[in-house]
Amino acid sequence: MAAPDPHQAADPAAVKRHPTLFRAIRKRRNPRLRRTDITVTDDAAVKRAVKAASLGNAMEWFDFGIYSYLAVTIGHVFFPSGNETTQLLSSFATFAVAFLVRPLGGMFFGPMGDKIGRKKVLALTMILMAVGTFAIGLIPSHGTIGVWAAVLLIFFRMLQGFSTGGEYGGASTFIAEYAPDKRRGFFGSFLEFGTLAGYVCAAGLVTTLYALLSDAQMETWGWRIPFLVAGPLGLVGLYLRLRLDETPAFQKLEGGTAHASEAADGVETTAKGDLAKIFRQYWRTLILCICLVGAYNVTDYMLLSYMPTYLSDELGYSETHGLLILLAVMVLLMAVISQIGRASDHFGRKPLLMTGMLGFLFLSLPAFLLIRVDGIFPITVGMLLLGLSLVCMLGTMSAALPALFPTNVRYGSLSVGYNLSASLFGGTTPLVITALISWTGSNLMPAYYAMAAALVGVIAVACMKETAQKPLIGSPPSVETEEEAAALVRAQAPEPKF
Repeated sequence: MAAPDPHQAADPAAVKRHPTLFRAIRKRRNPRLRRTDITVTDDAAVKRAVKAASLGNAMEWFDFGIYSYLAVTIGHVFFPSGNETTQLLSSFATFAVAFLVRPLGGMFFGPMGDKIGRKKVLALTMILMAVGTFAIGLIPSHGTIGVWAAVLLIFFRMLQGFSTGGEYGGASTFIAEYAPDKRRGFFGSFLEFGTLAGYVCAAGLVTTLYALLSDAQMETWGWRIPFLVAGPLGLVGLYLRLRLDETPAFQKLEGGTAHASEAADGVETTAKGDLAKIFRQYWRTLILCICLVGAYNVTDYMLLSYMPTYLSDELGYSETHGLLILLAVMVLLMAVISQIGRASDHFGRKPLLMTGMLGFLFLSLPAFLLIRVDGIFPITVGMLLLGLSLVCMLGTMSAALPALFPTNVRYGSLSVGYNLSASLFGGTTPLVITALISWTGSNLMPAYYAMAAALVGVIAVACMKETAQKPLIGSPPSVETEEEAAALVRAQAPEPKF
């Protein structure tokens, strides 16, 4: 927090009597930046960081996506009750279990990332996710070991959720701290490009399996293939992450290469990942983060995770049919998401986020009415309306959320806020929607649920501050060239008096 203006804190008469003294106090509290205070980014290093964080994120969400797209089959394998709705609810309940432990993972990995570094923790989360996913592919079915099959499934889902608790906060922090201030939205958008790529790969693999194998083959052994693929992919992600250097902002905290003098006002100089401090000093920002992420997660998981099941289980389409339409929509979103990030750098985070929230508020009901119409064209148009609203948030959130918190608690605060919200509202979305449809008999419940979430999001976006093209809190300015750094220093020079 910046120091108060001494003119405001002191008696105006005293300021008038001693102008030189108060001018000196003001300069001491708000010293000018020196050139050494400004971080000039290495373009090659930024691109390596973005690639490693995004590819690692893609592999994490590939792991999560395959469970979503195989929910019906997994319900048959592990929860053979004979009732389709009960099986589906049981499968989605197990999906939600992973999210219940995500806040614990966030509270564990987040402060650790503020203490020992972003890179080491992101490598650890990559290992745990790959192990958890690979192990699911090896679990015997209910028919072989009975109830222990479900117990093992829940255990490894919890391991997945625990590791994911440190993933998004760390990956978004990693990119945000590497990127120059004026292009943080553009580079941050590649993190969600990775998310979409993970989902696309998962959906593509599952669609291929459904097309090539019979239902009996899928339930016997076919469902295992996507989970077993996660092992080698995890090793690739681990290799990429271990090759990176720590972020300049964290090196500054640790007294590394990214030095900054006291002239960088508000720059943090210690790394204390203190949960008590996060809840005590940043609870207002945490609430804002939870509301933003809750609105974003409900709409995200509704479209990217739940929609194929909705099309097959509620509207009677084949699993392949729903997945192919979703694949086409996600590929389109991947094509435009970096431009959304670029637009958020130019126009600001708030306008893009507000566009996405208002899109879900006003377009969800028309979109689901179209989806209910028989035919590929109306279903595709309905899903595109939802997808274009979602991409406004996907392309912006990765830059907006890390900017809410200062550097010394950024990883921890973001991991806690993001995962509390994801646990309460994101992972429970398929379960809640399935239950609401079962209780009410209305196939429009997903639209109403998304509209309620979007309303909360509209209020949250209205309350947040604009952060585009500004330095991260607790970090010095970050620019792309020496010329920009010199211009920043010159801009603070006093005007000559003649």
